[in-house]
Amino acid sequence: MEKVRVRFAPSPTGPLHLGGARTALYDYLFAKHNGGDFVLRIEDTDTQRFVPGAEDYIMESLEWIGMIPDESPKHGGPYGPYRQSERRDIYDRYTEQILKTDFAYMAFDTAEELDAIRAEYEARGEVFAYNYETRQRLRNSIALSQEEVQKLLDEKVPYVIRFKMPFDRVINLEDIIRGKFSVNTNTLDDKVLVKNDGMPTYHFANIIDDHEMKITHVIRGEEWLPSMALHILLYEAMGWQAPEFAHLSLILKPEGKGKLSKRDGDKFGFPVFPLNFTDPATGNVSRGYREDGYLPEAFINMVALLGWSPANDREILSMEEMIQEFDLHKVHKAGARFSVEKAKWFNQQYLQKLSNEEILPEFQKILAENHISIPENQALSIIGVMKERATFIKDIYQEGLFFFQKPETYNEKASKKAWGETTGELMTELIAKLETAHFTPEDIKHTLHELAEEKGLGMGKVMMPLRLALVGELKGPDVPDLICILGKEECISRLNLAISKFSS
Repeated sequence: MEKVRVRFAPSPTGPLHLGGARTALYDYLFAKHNGGDFVLRIEDTDTQRFVPGAEDYIMESLEWIGMIPDESPKHGGPYGPYRQSERRDIYDRYTEQILKTDFAYMAFDTAEELDAIRAEYEARGEVFAYNYETRQRLRNSIALSQEEVQKLLDEKVPYVIRFKMPFDRVINLEDIIRGKFSVNTNTLDDKVLVKNDGMPTYHFANIIDDHEMKITHVIRGEEWLPSMALHILLYEAMGWQAPEFAHLSLILKPEGKGKLSKRDGDKFGFPVFPLNFTDPATGNVSRGYREDGYLPEAFINMVALLGWSPANDREILSMEEMIQEFDLHKVHKAGARFSVEKAKWFNQQYLQKLSNEEILPEFQKILAENHISIPENQALSIIGVMKERATFIKDIYQEGLFFFQKPETYNEKASKKAWGETTGELMTELIAKLETAHFTPEDIKHTLHELAEEKGLGMGKVMMPLRLALVGELKGPDVPDLICILGKEECISRLNLAISKFSS
């Protein structure tokens, strides 16, 4: 059986979109499930739209997600080069080959001539297409005599090479995801295969590269579905075996109709790219999932389920589990609606699975960025009591700011509820008990119960003002844990500050 080989072939015209990341992921999962190869090829023939740094960004994104290509411009391989801009000699060879067939011809029409013809058609309420009906009346090697063609070539008149679409043929196609369908060639135009600078267009370069790199399965977005018939015919024209095709549905915006775009991310406040991307032309920074605090495992799990359903409706799967279970036949035909709340849910699930020690390095990095230095055991304790409330590691810091700074104000509603006329005296007595207490959660809990019993009070009468004094409002982890993490000196200092402020 032929070894499975798939390729992810992005253009370096900007950052990797969420849809591109999903295509790469499905390519990777399919390859690894079948013991095959995952190839990264950079399709950089569109020099006008080339964005400096985009190729490095794509590679870094794949590495962050955890998908290391078996072959790529960075990793090399037996079928390189892996950048289209470096494969010109290969394309030139096949350009000569297809011109010898009945499937291609030279077209000398200028852009101005074609624009004039389009205008004539529009004036009649018609749409112009360069196809079987019009090619005989245009300036190309089909309509012109051999002498006229040779004269144009001798004069070095620029020309493009077009595909000669067969007349009135029904092409029967089969897509792994979408099943069988047919296309009549009379509905298709004569696409340009090679531009007048000698470089191939996407259509021609794509099938040449896939053939040369022995690609067995082409997994790509549904926007390429209308090109499938042309590509199958190109394989036929070259006398090659076509790969199998699978066209993925769109990722839809959170609300309304249409494809998910960067504008939706800006509108609803979520990233659509794996990593931050700085536009070299404008300096504008687009947000990335990594910098927003998403874990790569959560990101990839979320992306995988945008259009694919594992068995038993499981939602949390490791990369290894996804590889084991992935099946293109279970990829949905319908578009997958993106949900930022679901994305956050995935991250929360993965964060809860991490140990405190695994979270520590990133948490310490956040503390350092905020000029905070605390002992490692204290940082681990804070993670331990705050993790369950967090969606992102940064939430542990943001929701636990009270660990690092004394309250400057006290929540007004909470103050009215928690602090009465005799509360200051009660807290003063608590200070005396804390002076001699052992600072373990069990001992602190015993001390607080003891004070409540001595005063004939419910625990709320002790706990609420104590929490208010330590935090500034009625929130935070269990009070005994909070006291032990803050330490004796800091707790007593905060209690004295509250007593002073409320007494005045």
